[in-house]
Amino acid sequence: MSAVFSRSPAAKAHRLRKRLPWWALALPVVSFIALLVLVASPSAASAASAPQGLAALLEFLAGLVRIGA
Repeated sequence: MSAVFSRSPAAKAHRLRKRLPWWALALPVVSFIALLVLVASPSAASAASAPQGLAALLEFLAGLVRIGA
């Protein structure tokens, strides 16, 4: 015979109230901004023949969407 185990509502509520540390939100935001800056300012790119800028990235993504649809 198996015993029924249930937690009290107070224990469940305590588990749900845990907060993320500040760096759990800050690190993805900082990395996203850094990648956006790298894409937006292609002056540091070493390949001169490659299309540069945000427009090229958007064209590439639009092509992927057309292929997938």
